[in-house]
Amino acid sequence: MNNRSKRYKEINKNKSTDKKLEIKEIVDLVKKNASAKFDESIDVSMRINLKQSKGGDLSLRTVANLPNGSGKKNKVAVLCETGKVDEAKKSGADVVGSDDLLEKISAGKFDFTKLICTPSMMAKIGKLGKILGPKGLMPNPKLGTVTSDISKAVKDIKNGLVEIRNDKDGNLGSTIGRKSFTSEKLVENYNYFVDFIKKEKPDTIKGDFIKNIFITSTMGISYKVKTK
Repeated sequence: MNNRSKRYKEINKNKSTDKKLEIKEIVDLVKKNASAKFDESIDVSMRINLKQSKGGDLSLRTVANLPNGSGKKNKVAVLCETGKVDEAKKSGADVVGSDDLLEKISAGKFDFTKLICTPSMMAKIGKLGKILGPKGLMPNPKLGTVTSDISKAVKDIKNGLVEIRNDKDGNLGSTIGRKSFTSEKLVENYNYFVDFIKKEKPDTIKGDFIKNIFITSTMGISYKVKTK
């Protein structure tokens, strides 16, 4: 028999079967349920239609810059040529290096959550894909982490750029803020995120692109959102 915690039982009382709840009401409930002692993440999960009429499945991988940021704190590293080290330091990056940073990564001695790389250094970092790839740290032009504009890349990540990537079943998710955000800011981030995904729909996909949407907090229960 499963023994549910007192906190879970209290949260479960707020569970709603009302399918007519507006997004603001859902966000208020999710925030109310975020009763852990830390600043819980407020997350959106959705399932998209992968099947394209002309064959093949859609693979969506991109980034979105939420209007109110994500609230997530990233430790940003910049790998660049020696001539750009000073520029990278002034950009606000937490870790900056050239061949010396490559050596640390190769030895597994690194501590950062995002890695930005200049195009000229990509040839050198390619061999470290087996180390960085499994940690989700391999720089990618589609994600804005391979760039010559170091200042912009660092600023975007620090301000809450979120990565979007679907799995083989069409599921994708993202944070849209923290419980400390106001409901208004969370709703604004949510609407922006959903509109952003809708705009990614290819012409080869027929019908609704977004099949379902759920919102939850790190330690809370999820609520289904109306998609129409």
